Amino acid sequence: MPDDDAAPVLYFDRVVPDGVVELVEGRAVVVGPGAGDLAGADAVIAGSRRWDGAAMDLAPRLRVISRTGVGYDTVDVEAATARGIAVCFAPDAPTVSTAEHTIALVLAVTKDIVGWTDRTTVEPAQPPGIELDRRTLGLFGFGRIARRVATVGRALGMHVIAHDPFVDAGTDDDVTLVGADELWRRSDVVSLHAPATPSTFHVVDAAALGAMRTGSFLVNCARGSLVDHDALLDALERGHLAGAGLDVTEPEPLPAEHPLRRQRRVVITPHIASQTSVGRLRLYGHAIDNALAVLTGVGGCLVPEQCVPARSTP
Repeated sequence: MPDDDAAPVLYFDRVVPDGVVELVEGRAVVVGPGAGDLAGADAVIAGSRRWDGAAMDLAPRLRVISRTGVGYDTVDVEAATARGIAVCFAPDAPTVSTAEHTIALVLAVTKDIVGWTDRTTVEPAQPPGIELDRRTLGLFGFGRIARRVATVGRALGMHVIAHDPFVDAGTDDDVTLVGADELWRRSDVVSLHAPATPSTFHVVDAAALGAMRTGSFLVNCARGSLVDHDALLDALERGHLAGAGLDVTEPEPLPAEHPLRRQRRVVITPHIASQTSVGRLRLYGHAIDNALAVLTGVGGCLVPEQCVPARSTP
């Protein structure tokens, strides 16, 4: 670590994983995650903790909050802007790992892999798995992760359709863009890839689930708030949906006694889609690079659209 008193101080809001300190070596001082370390922090490398105005006020030197993930939903951007604090995120970092985890959940629930684990006999009453070849994969949201999922889906022989109001038709000749209603109606597997915003809160509600095909599947590696979990449970218990794969839930983590955990064909992982060894280092690396770029004033964030610039309070 640099000895210079002027070296930037990066506050990590959770225990730093192995290998991350080496990414900062010679460039900055690492502190945290104790709250007492915030007072001297120039930047926050933010995980899943909520950063509101009260938390920011504990760090009077703070100039940038740089997320190790996608989106701004854990940061009060308005409060940051009022305090002249830039906010960054790292949209490219989790693409590969999250897309692979999405496909893993698709295969796990459609083949009932977890349900059959450690069983030595076939239960005739248990519905068999399905083949994905010639089935339809519906992507709600068509950003970086969804596009990679689409590539793998097509390699499995699936037809791929997508809904994204921010993507123009013709962006991908192998994927048909459709309206949300058509996506629910046509898909055998729906995979969610939208951010958490007021317009996407519980977008997968009773009406959307009711419009999905009987025997279809839902996979969510985006944000738990996209799904009305009561409506999902009802659709599963009625047999309308055959299964679901959830890496994100509402709340998070989902309580151990939650009835979704008792559904055989529901696979729940604890928001670890991006947590591969390489993916985790990539997340931290991008977040650190963005933070240091803002602090040094060299071109702002590495990719400008990944940052909300700091603005002084009027």
